[in-house]
Amino acid sequence: MYAGAGYSEWEIGDIDVFQHDGIYHLFHLIIPNHDYIAHAISNDGVSWKRVNNALFVGHPGAWDDDMLWTMHAAEYQDKFYLFYTGLSLKDKGSMQKIGIAVSDDLMEWTKVTDERFPARSQAPYYEDLKNNPRQWLSFRDPFYYTENGRHFLFVCARASEGPFSRRGCVATLELFEDKLVSLPPILYPRMYDDVECPCVFKIRDKYYLIGSIREDIKVRYWFSEDLLGEYHSFHSDVLIPKGNYAARVVKDNGHWLIFNFYYMGNSVHIKRVLPPPKQLAVDDDGRLFLKSYYRWDQMVTSTLEQDEFAEPRKLLENPTSDLQILADGWMLHNRSGYELFYLESATPSYIWEGRIRVVGLGKCGLMCDLDEEGNGYFIPFDVVNGFVTIRKWGTNPDNLKEDFVFGDLQSNLFKVRDDLSFDFRLIRYGHYFELSVNGVVRLTLIDYSFHAAGFGLYSASSEIYLSKSTLKSLPEPIVEYSHPESAEGLKD
Repeated sequence: MYAGAGYSEWEIGDIDVFQHDGIYHLFHLIIPNHDYIAHAISNDGVSWKRVNNALFVGHPGAWDDDMLWTMHAAEYQDKFYLFYTGLSLKDKGSMQKIGIAVSDDLMEWTKVTDERFPARSQAPYYEDLKNNPRQWLSFRDPFYYTENGRHFLFVCARASEGPFSRRGCVATLELFEDKLVSLPPILYPRMYDDVECPCVFKIRDKYYLIGSIREDIKVRYWFSEDLLGEYHSFHSDVLIPKGNYAARVVKDNGHWLIFNFYYMGNSVHIKRVLPPPKQLAVDDDGRLFLKSYYRWDQMVTSTLEQDEFAEPRKLLENPTSDLQILADGWMLHNRSGYELFYLESATPSYIWEGRIRVVGLGKCGLMCDLDEEGNGYFIPFDVVNGFVTIRKWGTNPDNLKEDFVFGDLQSNLFKVRDDLSFDFRLIRYGHYFELSVNGVVRLTLIDYSFHAAGFGLYSASSEIYLSKSTLKSLPEPIVEYSHPESAEGLKD
C-alpha cells in the first residue's frame, strides 16, 4: 500500500499505473499544491518505492506554470509518453489544457510543445471561452488509446450544450503527426458535472469505458460494441464501491488490473491511500466484476485448515449460545441476543476463506481486528436481501455520554443462493480490507480505527454453519514513502 503522506495526510491525488519489464510505475498528483507529478515503482503492485519525480510545473510564463493535474503514461514506437493536464497563472487556473512529455526510460521526462500540444477545449463539440457557464473549462485527465493505426486521447471535458450541471462528457481527440482533431464525445450521459479520469479498454468483443463521478465518489462504467460507438449501461453501473476513486486499468500478465486511490471517510478533504489492485473480469452477459488480485496467493507464507483452528471462544458468554464441532465443519448457534465466536490469528495480515450457511431468520456476520472487549470491525450479511456492510464498532473512552463508536464504512449487494449459503474471502493486510462473496469482490477499503489479532463470526438469533475454512498468513506490509530506489535495484 502507498500513501503520499508528508505535511498533510492526504497528499496523493489522481493516479496512473504503467507496467514495463515487470516493474509497475505509479504516477500521481501531489495535493493540494499540484506542483509536481510524483513517481513510484513496485515489483508487485502492492509495495511501492518513491523515485525521482516525473514532472514539475513550468517556469513563470509557461502554459503549465500554475498546476499539474491528472496524467496517463503510454508507449509508442520505443518511446514513452506522459500526457498530462496543466494550468497557467495567466488564466488564473480556469482553463485546463493537455500537454505531453517524452522519455526513453520512464525515469527522465522532457516536456514537448508543438502544433498539437498543449491542447484545449474547443467548440463546436465542447465548451469554450464563449460558452462557459461555470467560468472554468474542464479539459483534463487524458487517456491515450490506439487501435488499427489510429491514435486517440479521451479527456474529461464538458459538452457544449445541455443543463450546465449535466454537461460532463468524455471528449475524443484523434492524434495525427501534425495536428489534433476534435471529434464528438465518446460518452455524453447527460447526468454528471464531470466524468473524471476516463479509461477505455477492450475485453473479448466489447469496449468498456470507466469514469469517476464526483457527485457520489464512485467509479462507474459503460460498454459498447464499437470503440467510438454508442455506449450503454447495465442495470448496475457501479464498478467499485463508494470511496474508491480515480481508477485506471492496466494489462498485467494476461490479467486486467484496476488501480485507484481510496478516500478515507468518503471525503475529498481527508487522507487518501493507494490500496492493492483488483482484477477485472467479465461474466457471460458482458458485465464487469472485480476479482481478488492473483498475487495474493503468491504472498501466502503458511496455511491452516479449519480442523487445525483453535476452538472458538464465546467472548460475551451468552448462555443461549452453543458451538458444535462437526465432522464437516462447525455449527454456531445463538438463540437470544448476541454472541461473538472469537478466534485469534498468529499474524495480523491474513486471508480467511470459507463457506457459511445460515439457518433460520436471525443475523450473522464476520468479525476482524477484534480485541478482548469486542471492539473491532463487523461485517453483517443480509442473506435474504443480499446486502453486506462493514462497520467499525467499539468503545469511545473520550465521550462517556456517547461511549461507543459505531459507523458503517462501506456497503454492497451480492447474489443470494437458494440455500442461504455463500463463500467468503476476507483479506486483511495492514489497514486494508477486501471481502469477496462467491468469488466477487464486494468490499474494498482502508481504515485505521482498530488493529487487533481477533477474528471470527457472530450470531444474533441465528444458526451458522462454517465449513471449508482456511486461514492463510501474509507477510506484513512494507510501508515506505521517502527512500528512493532505482528501478533496476527494485527488480533485483
